[in-house]
Amino acid sequence: MEEYYLLWQSQMIAGEELPFWQEFFVKFYQAFIESDRWLQYLEGVQTTLIVTAMALCMGVIIGILVAIVRTAHDQQRVGKHNPILGVINAICKVYVTVIRGTPMMVQLLIMCFVIFSKSREFTMIGTLTLGINSGAYVAEIIRGGLMALDPGQAEAGRSLGLNYVDTMRFIVIPQAFKAILPSLGNEFIILLKDTSLITVIGGKELVYAAQGIYGRTYEQMFPLIGVACIYLVLVMIFSALLNLLERRLRQSDRR
Repeated sequence: MEEYYLLWQSQMIAGEELPFWQEFFVKFYQAFIESDRWLQYLEGVQTTLIVTAMALCMGVIIGILVAIVRTAHDQQRVGKHNPILGVINAICKVYVTVIRGTPMMVQLLIMCFVIFSKSREFTMIGTLTLGINSGAYVAEIIRGGLMALDPGQAEAGRSLGLNYVDTMRFIVIPQAFKAILPSLGNEFIILLKDTSLITVIGGKELVYAAQGIYGRTYEQMFPLIGVACIYLVLVMIFSALLNLLERRLRQSDRR
């Protein structure tokens, strides 16, 4: 196989016109096989998955905390307002408004070139930015699920002697989770695809690997199509896992 590649590559360099399938083979070999370049894609996938997992954990934690604060503030009884909770709620509202109201690209550039201008850990900066960005959207998704739940559920928990945190933890959040799972799954898929943006600030993930390869081969089509196919496969796997989880939850409801 390598002999054919070297022969047809030399013919292409000499300016000879090759059949389509031979030219296709040469470009494919350059993009994925020569110098074990497929390993670079695997490293990019590994980094992409790690970044996604870390940003996902960060976004869920931030989202849950912000959603609980905002829900607790909105569900206060008339005439009984906690001033400390009001201040924290105002901070959370500003956070959600700013993050949702500005583009991800701008947030990445600000984090890299303004806030962490002296750092060269571009991948970690990108991960942090993705987590903060995702947290704002997750917060609104969870808050919508909590607010849509019957208030009687929380009152039942209080009547059993549970405090607010335990009521949310054991009664409200588990029920709301089933309702918001499709929206959360969509947000997680968007987060997976948004990891490609950290290449702009020098983050070394899947798109960065493709850029390095077509920067040496001067052939963009196969590396970029390969990256697109890899992202598509990852999204399909993630979607299948979410569908499986949804079916399990529906089965538990029937029981």
